[in-house]
Amino acid sequence: MDHLVEREDLEVVVGEESALDDVMQKIAEHKGCGTTGGSGKASCGSGAGQGDMPPEIWEKVKNHPCYSEEAHHHYARMHVAVAPACNIQCNYCNRKYDCANESRPGVVSERLTPEQAAKKVLAVASTIPQMTVLGIAGPGDPLANPQKTFKTFELISEVAPDIKLCLSTNGLALPDHVDTIQRFNVDHVTITINMIDPEIGAKIYPWIFWNHKRIEGVEAARILSERQLQGLEMLTARGILCKVNSVMIPGVNDEHLVEVNKAVKSRGAFLHNIMPLISAPEHGTVFGLNGQRGPSAQELKALQDSCEGEMNMMRHCRQCRADAVGLLGEDRSAEFTTDKIMEMEVNYDSEGRKAYQEKVEQERQAKVAAKAAELEDLAGEMSDVKILIAVATKGSGRVNEHFGHAKEFQIYEVSTTGAKFVGHRRVDLYCQGGFGDEDALSTVIRAINDCHAVFVAKIGGCPKNDLMKAGIDPVDKYAMEYIEQSAIAYFKDYLAKVKSGEIEHAARGDASIRQGALIAAE
Repeated sequence: MDHLVEREDLEVVVGEESALDDVMQKIAEHKGCGTTGGSGKASCGSGAGQGDMPPEIWEKVKNHPCYSEEAHHHYARMHVAVAPACNIQCNYCNRKYDCANESRPGVVSERLTPEQAAKKVLAVASTIPQMTVLGIAGPGDPLANPQKTFKTFELISEVAPDIKLCLSTNGLALPDHVDTIQRFNVDHVTITINMIDPEIGAKIYPWIFWNHKRIEGVEAARILSERQLQGLEMLTARGILCKVNSVMIPGVNDEHLVEVNKAVKSRGAFLHNIMPLISAPEHGTVFGLNGQRGPSAQELKALQDSCEGEMNMMRHCRQCRADAVGLLGEDRSAEFTTDKIMEMEVNYDSEGRKAYQEKVEQERQAKVAAKAAELEDLAGEMSDVKILIAVATKGSGRVNEHFGHAKEFQIYEVSTTGAKFVGHRRVDLYCQGGFGDEDALSTVIRAINDCHAVFVAKIGGCPKNDLMKAGIDPVDKYAMEYIEQSAIAYFKDYLAKVKSGEIEHAARGDASIRQGALIAAE
């Protein structure tokens, strides 16, 4: 087990109490991003668009796939694994190395030096022009490895200044490094906050390593929580956008996360991401080995829905590996191993990247316009009917994936107010090189069992029949069309059939959140 192995003489800011700067005040005052509770600090949601926030905030999030649900259909991110040491132990975490087929936080195939990371970033950005964000998320904690983390940011800023920098931390060391984070123009920080009650925290964190000693139990959780909330306040006071991640652990902190949501909102968090516990026994975590279950799909959605009244939620998180590369929901890291990168001739074309991203924005605006046009036809409709639709997609906001090739399905909730992205479901591949895997098909059906329909670019006869038997409508008539426009069009037809008595609307059952599904590139 790695402990804190390096320190840096950085200015420590303790006990700072300051008002939010002008940027955060503008968020609070802006229509669509204001608040009604807590301290009045703001939180624009991941589904917000250009008209829902001040221009300076829009510039920060418009092409950040983690901070904007809309952007995640079009833009890619990458993580570099330069931070091996960690200063806390979580009962849901087991950092693994060289595990190419496992997708969850803390897993990497190789550790990098800052110099290797900088070259990898250039190689990826040259190959994937829509890659706009570089994050450091582990496999340990970036701020338990400050020299490596900030050296990496320094090198990347010199060679690729157009790439956004962000980090993800458990928050224990955060107050010590806020000034340095600001100095390196890291304007997106994610903090994992699973509790604000130390008694609950003691069930999640066995120990922390702080001030050169190991502290256990309730006292460890108290220190951790205080440092997390202090760091959050310090960051938001400087106008740095903060996303809070929370792991939903049924029977441990699920009900308590409503209080966490209120606490982080009142301290200026931009976004709250409540994620399901990953606890398969083969991962070797404490929770996995003791049988602690994760939430079902509807349990997760219900908690997210209940918190959305307080602040907007991130629902498109993929709980990425610490070396993930590509769009959310895909992992191209196998294309960019250290050996391959060292053989590459990298030509960083900033103008070419800019031109490509301009084309992406044109496509994005066309999608928004198509959705708005379709939504006009629903104006004036009054109905309490809501349905979920699963979508097979490769990205770009289109129905463009074959059912058998889908490694995940994006989930949209559709009602008379429109189509809203509410989650995703990982699945195992149904198509196995010319034949369908019936065992995989049953897991797919369980994963989308709460959906009334599934949109695909193409689907074979056998899975189509099995889906229909399960009460899920397989729909391929919207192939290559925009997802939200298609979902609204389908819902209009569905609602008309309900009103005419052709069909009777009924709620679907619950669905399973698949653990450990393969999403790494072949």
